[in-house]
Amino acid sequence: MKLSLKSFLTIGQIPDLFWTAPNQTTMRPPKISFSFLVFGLVLFGFGQALLFGTNLGASPWLVFSQGLALFFGISVGTSIFLVGLIILFLWVPLREKPVLGTLANLLIVAAVIEVTLLNVSFPEELWLRWLILPLSILLTGIGSATYLVAKLGPGPRDGLMTGLQRATGLPIAVVRNSIELFVLFLGWYLGGVVGAGTVIFALMIGPAIAFSLRTFIHFFKTG
Repeated sequence: MKLSLKSFLTIGQIPDLFWTAPNQTTMRPPKISFSFLVFGLVLFGFGQALLFGTNLGASPWLVFSQGLALFFGISVGTSIFLVGLIILFLWVPLREKPVLGTLANLLIVAAVIEVTLLNVSFPEELWLRWLILPLSILLTGIGSATYLVAKLGPGPRDGLMTGLQRATGLPIAVVRNSIELFVLFLGWYLGGVVGAGTVIFALMIGPAIAFSLRTFIHFFKTG
């Protein structure tokens, strides 16, 4: 199987690979599935922290949370919590259910972001921060793909992505980019701060996830 532009941009469903759990709803998953779940979430959280630390722009979802906070006169933390609840509510018609991976996502990603921002010193030089930006997108994409393949339950935003992909039949890259651009525009309209890094992240995170999934299939798919 060749790794071409078309092959990863058109990828649809999340594949079953050697670390995929046989039962998504189990609370006692195989060790290998749980290990890859945690590893993927750590990569995801680290990638998000790097993006935030560059000061080139927050992720589209954070921009949306900032916009809601300004519009309703609430704290950003409260807004992030409410956004998570709204997304989980949107899961209902998409037939997504919060399970072990969803809870792990909420806990691990937040912890990794906090620890990273407290312990990593980011460069002041603008050109170095621009070099960090693509790394943050790549790590976020690889992390997302890794934990999604474990199939122990997606986080709120990735669950929205997989649910919409299943409902529409569109490629993952198209679905994810559409979601990111929509919340980016809505957050900007409500007053959220948008940077150049925000726009680049919104455009590239879908292809980064799709490329990671296709790479995994290329190297790990058997039969």
